[in-house]
Amino acid sequence: MTTLRPERPADGPMSYEDTGQFRAVVEQLDDPLNDPLPGRPPAVPEADHHPEPVFTELPFEEQPFAEPEPEPRPVFAEPPVSPWFRAPEFEEQAAPAEPEPPDPVPVADVAQTARLPVVEAPPPDVPVEEADGVPSLAPPTAPADGGRAARRKAARQGGGGHRAGGRGQGAPAAAPDAAQEAASAPLSRVEARRAAKAAKDSPAVIASRIVGELFITTGVLMLLFVTYQLWWTNVRAHQQANGAANNLQHQWDSASADPNRVPGTFSPGQGFAIMYIPKLDVKAPIAQGVSKHNVLDKGMIGHYDGALNTAMPWDKTGNFAVAAHRNTHGEPFRYINHLVPGDKVVVETATEYYTYQITSSLPTTPPSNTNVLKPIPAGSGFTAPGRYLTLTTCTPEFTSTNRLIVWGKLVEERPRSKGKPDALVSS
Repeated sequence: MTTLRPERPADGPMSYEDTGQFRAVVEQLDDPLNDPLPGRPPAVPEADHHPEPVFTELPFEEQPFAEPEPEPRPVFAEPPVSPWFRAPEFEEQAAPAEPEPPDPVPVADVAQTARLPVVEAPPPDVPVEEADGVPSLAPPTAPADGGRAARRKAARQGGGGHRAGGRGQGAPAAAPDAAQEAASAPLSRVEARRAAKAAKDSPAVIASRIVGELFITTGVLMLLFVTYQLWWTNVRAHQQANGAANNLQHQWDSASADPNRVPGTFSPGQGFAIMYIPKLDVKAPIAQGVSKHNVLDKGMIGHYDGALNTAMPWDKTGNFAVAAHRNTHGEPFRYINHLVPGDKVVVETATEYYTYQITSSLPTTPPSNTNVLKPIPAGSGFTAPGRYLTLTTCTPEFTSTNRLIVWGKLVEERPRSKGKPDALVSS
Protein backbone atom coordinates (compact mmCIF):
# COMPACT_ATOMS: atom_id res chain seq x y z
CA MET A 1 0.00 0.00 0.00
CA THR A 2 1.33 3.40 -0.96
CA THR A 3 1.90 5.86 1.87
CA LEU A 4 0.60 9.33 1.66
CA ARG A 5 3.00 12.17 1.02
CA PRO A 6 3.42 14.31 4.17
CA GLU A 7 2.01 17.73 3.79
CA ARG A 8 4.17 20.79 4.27
CA PRO A 9 3.40 22.87 7.35
CA ALA A 10 1.74 26.12 6.58
CA ASP A 11 4.17 28.09 8.75
CA GLY A 12 7.29 26.43 7.32
CA PRO A 13 9.79 28.24 5.10
CA MET A 14 9.32 28.60 1.36
CA SER A 15 11.02 26.04 -0.83
CA TYR A 16 13.07 28.63 -2.61
CA GLU A 17 14.46 30.28 0.55
CA ASP A 18 18.01 29.43 1.76
CA THR A 19 17.84 28.18 5.35
CA GLY A 20 21.28 26.52 5.49
CA GLN A 21 19.97 23.02 5.76
CA PHE A 22 21.09 22.06 2.26
CA ARG A 23 24.68 23.12 2.90
CA ALA A 24 24.78 21.18 6.19
CA VAL A 25 23.56 18.02 4.53
CA VAL A 26 26.12 18.32 1.74
CA GLU A 27 29.00 18.78 4.23
CA GLN A 28 28.05 15.59 6.00
CA LEU A 29 28.80 13.49 2.90
CA ASP A 30 32.00 11.43 2.94
CA ASP A 31 34.79 12.38 0.58
CA PRO A 32 36.40 9.17 -0.71
CA LEU A 33 39.62 11.03 -1.58
CA ASN A 34 40.17 12.79 1.82
CA ASP A 35 38.49 10.49 4.32
CA PRO A 36 37.92 6.98 2.97
CA LEU A 37 36.93 5.64 6.37
CA PRO A 38 33.27 5.60 7.20
CA GLY A 39 31.77 6.80 10.45
CA ARG A 40 32.97 10.36 10.26
CA PRO A 41 31.19 12.55 12.79
CA PRO A 42 28.91 15.11 11.36
CA ALA A 43 30.50 18.44 10.62
CA VAL A 44 29.58 21.42 12.69
CA PRO A 45 28.32 24.35 10.73
CA GLU A 46 30.68 27.26 10.68
CA ALA A 47 29.88 30.06 12.97
CA ASP A 48 30.68 32.77 10.56
CA HIS A 49 28.43 31.45 7.76
CA HIS A 50 25.98 33.90 6.42
CA PRO A 51 23.12 32.89 4.13
CA GLU A 52 23.23 34.22 0.59
CA PRO A 53 20.92 37.10 -0.10
CA VAL A 54 17.81 36.39 -2.09
CA PHE A 55 17.98 37.59 -5.76
CA THR A 56 15.26 40.01 -6.60
CA GLU A 57 14.31 40.37 -10.32
CA LEU A 58 14.35 43.95 -11.42
CA PRO A 59 11.84 45.23 -13.99
CA PHE A 60 13.10 45.39 -17.60
CA GLU A 61 13.58 48.79 -19.03
CA GLU A 62 13.79 49.20 -22.83
CA GLN A 63 16.99 50.91 -23.87
CA PRO A 64 17.04 53.04 -27.02
CA PHE A 65 19.38 52.03 -29.85
CA ALA A 66 22.34 54.25 -30.34
CA GLU A 67 22.91 55.58 -33.81
CA PRO A 68 26.09 54.21 -35.39
CA GLU A 69 28.86 56.71 -35.60
CA PRO A 70 30.61 57.24 -38.96
CA GLU A 71 33.99 55.60 -39.29
CA PRO A 72 36.90 58.00 -38.93
CA ARG A 73 38.80 58.80 -42.08
CA PRO A 74 42.29 57.35 -42.18
CA VAL A 75 45.10 59.81 -41.74
CA PHE A 76 48.09 59.23 -43.97
CA ALA A 77 51.53 60.51 -43.05
CA GLU A 78 53.13 62.90 -45.44
CA PRO A 79 56.04 61.41 -47.36
CA PRO A 80 59.50 62.89 -46.62
CA VAL A 81 60.48 65.71 -48.87
CA SER A 82 63.66 65.12 -50.87
CA PRO A 83 65.58 67.93 -52.63
CA TRP A 84 66.17 65.63 -55.61
CA PHE A 85 62.61 64.39 -55.91
CA ARG A 86 59.76 66.45 -57.18
CA ALA A 87 56.32 65.00 -56.78
CA PRO A 88 54.14 65.13 -59.88
CA GLU A 89 51.47 67.71 -59.91
CA PHE A 90 47.91 66.48 -60.01
CA GLU A 91 44.78 68.36 -60.44
CA GLU A 92 42.79 68.83 -57.34
CA GLN A 93 39.87 66.52 -57.12
CA ALA A 94 36.84 66.87 -55.07
CA ALA A 95 36.97 65.11 -51.75
CA PRO A 96 34.94 61.91 -51.68
CA ALA A 97 31.59 62.28 -50.16
CA GLU A 98 31.27 61.00 -46.64
CA PRO A 99 29.17 57.86 -46.39
CA GLU A 100 25.74 58.54 -45.10
CA PRO A 101 24.82 56.68 -41.97
CA PRO A 102 22.34 53.88 -42.52
CA ASP A 103 18.74 54.44 -41.69
CA PRO A 104 17.79 53.38 -38.19
CA VAL A 105 16.15 50.01 -37.98
CA PRO A 106 12.69 50.25 -36.51
CA VAL A 107 12.21 48.28 -33.34
CA ALA A 108 9.18 46.14 -33.09
CA ASP A 109 6.95 46.85 -30.17
CA VAL A 110 6.28 43.53 -28.50
CA ALA A 111 3.58 45.03 -26.35
CA GLN A 112 1.40 45.82 -29.31
CA THR A 113 -0.13 43.50 -31.85
CA ALA A 114 -0.89 44.26 -35.49
CA ARG A 115 -3.18 42.59 -37.99
CA LEU A 116 -1.29 40.77 -40.75
CA PRO A 117 -2.22 41.74 -44.35
CA VAL A 118 -4.20 39.22 -46.33
CA VAL A 119 -2.07 37.77 -49.14
CA GLU A 120 -3.93 36.69 -52.25
CA ALA A 121 -3.28 33.15 -53.39
CA PRO A 122 -1.29 32.90 -56.65
CA PRO A 123 -2.82 31.27 -59.74
CA PRO A 124 -2.62 27.47 -59.82
CA ASP A 125 -0.11 27.44 -62.69
CA VAL A 126 2.33 29.96 -61.09
CA PRO A 127 4.59 28.88 -58.18
CA VAL A 128 4.32 30.73 -54.88
CA GLU A 129 7.85 32.05 -55.11
CA GLU A 130 7.26 33.50 -58.60
CA ALA A 131 3.91 35.00 -57.62
CA ASP A 132 5.55 36.96 -54.78
CA GLY A 133 8.16 38.35 -57.20
CA VAL A 134 10.99 36.38 -55.56
CA PRO A 135 12.88 33.90 -57.74
CA SER A 136 12.51 30.33 -56.63
CA LEU A 137 15.65 28.73 -55.24
CA ALA A 138 14.06 25.32 -54.85
CA PRO A 139 15.48 22.56 -57.03
CA PRO A 140 13.56 21.98 -60.28
CA THR A 141 10.96 19.28 -60.26
CA ALA A 142 11.94 15.99 -61.79
CA PRO A 143 11.02 15.82 -65.48
CA ALA A 144 8.74 13.20 -66.89
CA ASP A 145 10.38 9.93 -67.71
CA GLY A 146 11.18 10.58 -71.37
CA GLY A 147 14.60 9.02 -71.62
CA ARG A 148 18.13 10.18 -71.04
CA ALA A 149 17.87 12.99 -73.61
CA ALA A 150 14.73 14.37 -71.95
CA ARG A 151 16.37 14.29 -68.50
CA ARG A 152 19.46 16.09 -69.80
CA LYS A 153 17.29 18.71 -71.48
CA ALA A 154 15.29 19.21 -68.26
CA ALA A 155 18.52 19.52 -66.27
CA ARG A 156 19.89 22.15 -68.66
CA GLN A 157 16.63 24.08 -68.53
CA GLY A 158 16.56 23.86 -64.76
CA GLY A 159 20.12 25.19 -64.47
CA GLY A 160 19.40 28.04 -66.86
CA GLY A 161 16.30 29.01 -64.91
CA HIS A 162 18.29 29.05 -61.61
CA ARG A 163 20.99 31.28 -63.07
CA ALA A 164 18.42 33.61 -64.60
CA GLY A 165 16.55 33.67 -61.31
CA GLY A 166 19.56 35.25 -59.65
CA ARG A 167 19.12 38.21 -61.98
CA GLY A 168 15.37 38.29 -61.58
CA GLN A 169 14.73 36.98 -65.08
CA GLY A 170 14.04 33.67 -66.79
CA ALA A 171 11.66 32.35 -64.15
CA PRO A 172 8.46 32.93 -66.16
CA ALA A 173 10.08 31.42 -69.26
CA ALA A 174 10.43 28.06 -67.49
CA ALA A 175 6.64 27.54 -67.48
CA PRO A 176 6.28 27.06 -71.31
CA ASP A 177 9.26 24.68 -71.27
CA ALA A 178 7.64 22.64 -68.54
CA ALA A 179 4.38 22.58 -70.54
CA GLN A 180 6.26 21.41 -73.63
CA GLU A 181 8.00 18.69 -71.65
CA ALA A 182 4.66 17.57 -70.24
CA ALA A 183 3.12 17.51 -73.73
CA SER A 184 6.07 15.53 -75.14
CA ALA A 185 6.02 12.99 -72.33
CA PRO A 186 5.49 9.41 -73.57
CA LEU A 187 1.93 8.18 -73.46
CA SER A 188 0.77 4.98 -71.91
CA ARG A 189 -0.09 2.01 -74.09
CA VAL A 190 -3.81 2.71 -73.94
CA GLU A 191 -3.37 6.39 -74.77
CA ALA A 192 -0.90 5.57 -77.55
CA ARG A 193 -3.36 3.05 -79.01
CA ARG A 194 -6.18 5.60 -78.88
CA ALA A 195 -4.00 8.27 -80.51
CA ALA A 196 -2.96 5.87 -83.28
CA LYS A 197 -6.58 4.90 -83.87
CA ALA A 198 -7.64 8.56 -84.02
CA ALA A 199 -4.82 9.32 -86.46
CA LYS A 200 -6.04 6.68 -88.91
CA ASP A 201 -8.19 7.90 -91.79
CA SER A 202 -11.81 6.90 -91.91
CA PRO A 203 -13.17 4.76 -94.79
CA ALA A 204 -14.90 7.81 -96.25
CA VAL A 205 -11.62 9.74 -96.39
CA ILE A 206 -9.85 6.79 -98.01
CA ALA A 207 -12.64 6.38 -100.56
CA SER A 208 -12.59 10.08 -101.42
CA ARG A 209 -8.85 9.92 -101.92
CA ILE A 210 -9.17 6.93 -104.24
CA VAL A 211 -11.91 8.65 -106.25
CA GLY A 212 -9.83 11.82 -106.47
CA GLU A 213 -6.80 9.90 -107.66
CA LEU A 214 -8.92 8.13 -110.27
CA PHE A 215 -10.27 11.43 -111.54
CA ILE A 216 -6.79 12.93 -111.69
CA THR A 217 -5.44 9.88 -113.55
CA THR A 218 -8.37 9.94 -115.97
CA GLY A 219 -7.87 13.64 -116.61
CA VAL A 220 -4.17 13.17 -117.29
CA LEU A 221 -4.89 10.29 -119.69
CA MET A 222 -7.53 12.32 -121.52
CA LEU A 223 -5.14 15.24 -121.84
CA LEU A 224 -2.48 12.96 -123.26
CA PHE A 225 -5.00 11.46 -125.71
CA VAL A 226 -6.13 14.89 -126.90
CA THR A 227 -2.52 15.95 -127.32
CA TYR A 228 -1.83 12.82 -129.34
CA GLN A 229 -4.87 13.28 -131.57
CA LEU A 230 -4.58 16.99 -132.23
CA TRP A 231 -0.83 17.39 -132.39
CA TRP A 232 1.18 14.21 -132.78
CA THR A 233 -1.05 12.61 -135.44
CA ASN A 234 -0.69 15.73 -137.59
CA VAL A 235 3.08 15.74 -137.20
CA ARG A 236 3.32 12.08 -138.14
CA ALA A 237 0.83 12.32 -141.05
CA HIS A 238 2.61 15.33 -142.55
CA GLN A 239 5.88 13.43 -142.52
CA GLN A 240 4.33 10.43 -144.25
CA ALA A 241 2.40 12.51 -146.82
CA ASN A 242 5.44 14.60 -147.77
CA GLY A 243 7.50 11.47 -148.14
CA ALA A 244 4.89 9.87 -150.43
CA ALA A 245 4.63 13.02 -152.61
CA ASN A 246 8.40 13.25 -153.01
CA ASN A 247 8.59 9.57 -153.97
CA LEU A 248 5.90 10.09 -156.64
CA GLN A 249 7.70 13.03 -158.22
CA HIS A 250 10.95 11.07 -158.26
CA GLN A 251 9.24 8.16 -160.00
CA TRP A 252 7.62 10.39 -162.60
CA ASP A 253 10.90 12.10 -163.42
CA SER A 254 12.65 8.76 -164.00
CA ALA A 255 9.85 6.87 -165.89
CA SER A 256 9.74 6.67 -169.70
CA ALA A 257 6.36 5.03 -170.29
CA ASP A 258 2.92 6.64 -169.90
CA PRO A 259 1.70 5.70 -166.40
CA ASN A 260 -1.96 6.51 -167.14
CA ARG A 261 -3.90 3.38 -166.32
CA VAL A 262 -7.41 2.37 -165.37
CA PRO A 263 -8.29 2.48 -161.62
CA GLY A 264 -8.09 -1.27 -161.25
CA THR A 265 -4.42 -1.33 -162.08
CA PHE A 266 -3.48 0.57 -158.83
CA SER A 267 -3.27 -1.41 -155.63
CA PRO A 268 -5.02 -0.09 -152.48
CA GLY A 269 -2.90 2.54 -150.79
CA GLN A 270 -0.72 3.14 -153.84
CA GLY A 271 -0.23 6.78 -154.72
CA PHE A 272 -0.80 7.94 -158.30
CA ALA A 273 -1.37 11.76 -158.15
CA ILE A 274 -0.81 14.93 -156.13
CA MET A 275 -3.52 17.49 -155.33
CA TYR A 276 -2.87 21.22 -154.84
CA ILE A 277 -5.35 23.70 -153.33
CA PRO A 278 -3.55 27.07 -153.65
CA LYS A 279 -6.09 29.03 -151.60
CA LEU A 280 -5.67 26.69 -148.59
CA ASP A 281 -1.94 26.04 -149.16
CA VAL A 282 -2.58 22.30 -149.38
CA LYS A 283 -0.34 19.76 -151.11
CA ALA A 284 -1.14 16.10 -150.51
CA PRO A 285 -0.69 12.81 -152.41
CA ILE A 286 -3.70 10.92 -153.77
CA ALA A 287 -3.78 7.17 -153.18
CA GLN A 288 -6.12 4.43 -154.33
CA GLY A 289 -8.94 3.63 -151.88
CA VAL A 290 -10.36 5.32 -148.79
CA SER A 291 -8.97 2.97 -146.15
CA LYS A 292 -8.63 4.80 -142.85
CA HIS A 293 -5.53 2.95 -141.72
CA ASN A 294 -3.68 2.63 -145.03
CA VAL A 295 -4.58 5.94 -146.66
CA LEU A 296 -6.46 8.57 -144.67
CA ASP A 297 -4.56 8.25 -141.35
CA LYS A 298 -1.29 8.74 -143.25
CA GLY A 299 -2.30 12.24 -144.31
CA MET A 300 -3.13 11.23 -147.92
CA ILE A 301 -6.28 11.84 -149.98
CA GLY A 302 -8.21 8.70 -150.93
CA HIS A 303 -9.88 7.97 -154.26
CA TYR A 304 -13.27 6.26 -154.18
CA ASP A 305 -13.11 2.97 -156.02
CA GLY A 306 -14.77 -0.42 -155.91
CA ALA A 307 -18.55 -0.48 -156.11
CA LEU A 308 -18.81 3.30 -156.48
CA ASN A 309 -16.55 3.17 -159.58
CA THR A 310 -15.63 6.86 -159.71
CA ALA A 311 -13.63 8.13 -162.67
CA MET A 312 -9.92 9.05 -162.89
CA PRO A 313 -8.70 12.56 -163.88
CA TRP A 314 -7.66 11.46 -167.39
CA ASP A 315 -11.08 9.87 -168.20
CA LYS A 316 -13.09 11.70 -170.89
CA THR A 317 -16.23 11.77 -168.71
CA GLY A 318 -17.02 10.94 -165.14
CA ASN A 319 -16.80 12.20 -161.53
CA PHE A 320 -13.36 12.15 -159.90
CA ALA A 321 -14.41 11.79 -156.20
CA VAL A 322 -11.94 11.86 -153.30
CA ALA A 323 -12.06 12.00 -149.47
CA ALA A 324 -9.71 13.13 -146.65
CA HIS A 325 -9.69 13.97 -142.94
CA ARG A 326 -10.95 17.33 -141.77
CA ASN A 327 -9.34 17.07 -138.31
CA THR A 328 -6.25 15.18 -137.12
CA HIS A 329 -3.95 12.96 -139.19
CA GLY A 330 -2.73 15.77 -141.39
CA GLU A 331 -6.28 17.24 -141.90
CA PRO A 332 -5.85 18.14 -145.63
CA PHE A 333 -9.56 19.05 -146.05
CA ARG A 334 -10.03 21.01 -142.82
CA TYR A 335 -10.87 24.32 -144.50
CA ILE A 336 -12.57 23.22 -147.73
CA ASN A 337 -15.71 24.90 -146.44
CA HIS A 338 -13.89 28.19 -147.22
CA LEU A 339 -13.78 27.37 -150.92
CA VAL A 340 -16.12 29.44 -153.07
CA PRO A 341 -17.05 29.28 -156.75
CA GLY A 342 -14.11 30.29 -158.89
CA ASP A 343 -11.36 28.87 -156.65
CA LYS A 344 -8.94 26.46 -158.34
CA VAL A 345 -7.88 22.89 -157.51
CA VAL A 346 -4.99 21.28 -159.43
CA VAL A 347 -4.33 17.53 -159.78
CA GLU A 348 -0.86 16.51 -160.98
CA THR A 349 -0.20 13.10 -162.53
CA ALA A 350 2.85 11.58 -164.20
CA THR A 351 2.19 13.40 -167.50
CA GLU A 352 -0.52 16.05 -167.00
CA TYR A 353 -1.81 18.91 -164.85
CA TYR A 354 -5.62 18.92 -164.43
CA THR A 355 -7.12 22.21 -163.26
CA TYR A 356 -10.64 22.22 -161.73
CA GLN A 357 -12.76 25.25 -160.86
CA ILE A 358 -15.09 25.15 -157.80
CA THR A 359 -18.77 25.55 -158.76
CA SER A 360 -20.92 24.65 -155.71
CA SER A 361 -20.99 22.93 -152.30
CA LEU A 362 -23.30 21.02 -149.96
CA PRO A 363 -22.78 22.00 -146.29
CA THR A 364 -24.05 18.74 -144.80
CA THR A 365 -25.47 15.42 -145.92
CA PRO A 366 -25.72 11.95 -144.38
CA PRO A 367 -22.87 9.51 -145.00
CA SER A 368 -25.32 7.18 -146.73
CA ASN A 369 -25.99 9.70 -149.50
CA THR A 370 -23.85 8.22 -152.28
CA ASN A 371 -25.71 10.08 -155.01
CA VAL A 372 -23.21 12.91 -154.63
CA LEU A 373 -20.56 10.53 -156.05
CA LYS A 374 -22.41 9.55 -159.23
CA PRO A 375 -21.04 10.57 -162.72
CA ILE A 376 -23.60 13.38 -162.66
CA PRO A 377 -23.62 14.21 -158.92
CA ALA A 378 -27.03 14.90 -157.36
CA GLY A 379 -27.36 18.40 -155.90
CA SER A 380 -24.31 19.74 -157.73
CA GLY A 381 -26.27 21.58 -160.39
CA PHE A 382 -24.72 19.56 -163.21
CA THR A 383 -27.24 18.19 -165.68
CA ALA A 384 -25.09 16.62 -168.39
CA PRO A 385 -22.11 14.27 -168.35
CA GLY A 386 -18.73 15.90 -167.98
CA ARG A 387 -15.39 15.79 -166.19
CA TYR A 388 -16.25 16.67 -162.61
CA LEU A 389 -14.46 16.80 -159.23
CA THR A 390 -16.03 15.93 -155.84
CA LEU A 391 -14.36 16.64 -152.47
CA THR A 392 -15.85 14.97 -149.37
CA THR A 393 -14.99 15.24 -145.66
CA CYS A 394 -16.60 14.96 -142.22
CA THR A 395 -18.72 17.64 -140.59
CA PRO A 396 -19.07 19.13 -137.98
CA GLU A 397 -15.44 19.32 -137.02
CA PHE A 398 -14.05 16.63 -134.73
CA THR A 399 -17.01 14.41 -135.54
CA SER A 400 -18.04 12.02 -138.32
CA THR A 401 -21.79 12.50 -138.09
CA ASN A 402 -22.35 14.01 -141.57
CA ARG A 403 -20.43 14.84 -144.74
CA LEU A 404 -19.41 18.14 -146.35
CA ILE A 405 -19.42 18.11 -150.19
CA VAL A 406 -17.64 20.51 -152.59
CA TRP A 407 -17.95 20.19 -156.43
CA GLY A 408 -15.89 21.48 -159.31
CA LYS A 409 -15.44 20.95 -163.07
CA LEU A 410 -12.38 20.56 -165.30
CA VAL A 411 -11.31 23.82 -166.95
CA GLU A 412 -7.74 23.07 -168.13
CA GLU A 413 -5.55 20.08 -168.99
CA ARG A 414 -1.85 20.88 -169.35
CA PRO A 415 1.09 18.50 -170.04
CA ARG A 416 3.81 18.51 -167.41
CA SER A 417 6.39 19.10 -170.13
CA LYS A 418 4.94 22.60 -170.64
CA GLY A 419 5.38 23.56 -167.00
CA LYS A 420 2.98 24.36 -164.20
CA PRO A 421 -0.46 25.84 -164.88
CA ASP A 422 -1.30 29.44 -164.07
CA ALA A 423 -3.12 28.44 -160.84
CA LEU A 424 0.16 27.17 -159.34
CA VAL A 425 2.38 29.88 -160.81
CA SER A 426 0.25 32.78 -159.61
CA SER A 427 -0.03 31.28 -156.15
